[in-house]
Amino acid sequence: MIGRRGAIATGFAVATGAAQAQPAWPDRPLRLIVGYPAGGPSDVFARLTAGQIAPRLGQSIVVENRPGGGAVLASETVARAAADGLTWLHVDNGILVYNPALYARLPYDPDRDFAGVGFIGRFPLYIVCRAEAPWADFAALLAAGRARAPTYGSPAVASPHHLAMELVKRRSGLAAEHVPYRGGQAAMQDLLAGNVDLVMIDTATGLPFIRDGRVRALAVLTEARTAEAPAVPTMRELGTDAVAFGWQGISVPKGVPAEIVARLNAELVRAVASEEVQARTRALGIQTTGWSAAEFDRFVAAENALWRPLIRELGIRLDA
Repeated sequence: MIGRRGAIATGFAVATGAAQAQPAWPDRPLRLIVGYPAGGPSDVFARLTAGQIAPRLGQSIVVENRPGGGAVLASETVARAAADGLTWLHVDNGILVYNPALYARLPYDPDRDFAGVGFIGRFPLYIVCRAEAPWADFAALLAAGRARAPTYGSPAVASPHHLAMELVKRRSGLAAEHVPYRGGQAAMQDLLAGNVDLVMIDTATGLPFIRDGRVRALAVLTEARTAEAPAVPTMRELGTDAVAFGWQGISVPKGVPAEIVARLNAELVRAVASEEVQARTRALGIQTTGWSAAEFDRFVAAENALWRPLIRELGIRLDA
């Protein structure tokens, strides 16, 4: 027979053994999958945040670039990964919101296959023209567009920039013809060359042009004026309820335990608030916020309600 003291000792030993049997998480390196080429904005911020988080988790984070097809390949890779919290996906408007409306068939379902971890940042969008353009403000552009529709450039078909301008057109009555480019820099250079009348551009690419006076910003699509360009009115101020951003975040496969998602969210929020990341976001005019995973998911749901119907209304398809 085992006495009371022996039973307590045995029970403690069993409990200790069970605790020791639970491996620490994470117990091996992690992967952050990016659906775009190395060196672009998505890759830069993925690596910045991973560099902040890895030491805190005690494991390396391998950033894997898997570009192609609207980040569909990268998304499918993570959707099929084990729900152990060791594989993450760098996400944006296209991956979580646009793609289900742009493709008739996808090998993943963002609503079913992913769980949000948190937000990295959002990129304000500006409508800009050449400094010598005849439109002093958006009202003048709107009036001139009734006689001749201007052309506007964007970094790509179905980019946040393209869709944001289409939202502005529908809600303001602006007439403008879309000219897609391969990237924002190409659109801006063609604007300066006089080959296109307007560009919808994000803050990371457009702010240097605005600051040095090479272009005139007619409006910004934020809720309030930005600190970087405080003289530029919002579309809401101009009477059109059009708010839009490019944005980035992190998601994981659906089914990752809630405690791991909470840990990742806490580390992501801390990483984005770090001085290294904030120095970069402030320089580019990128807006950050310490959203929880649930707040990020609610944000994505609101984006779905706005943009998917618009894409279908426009008839934009990337698999046609």
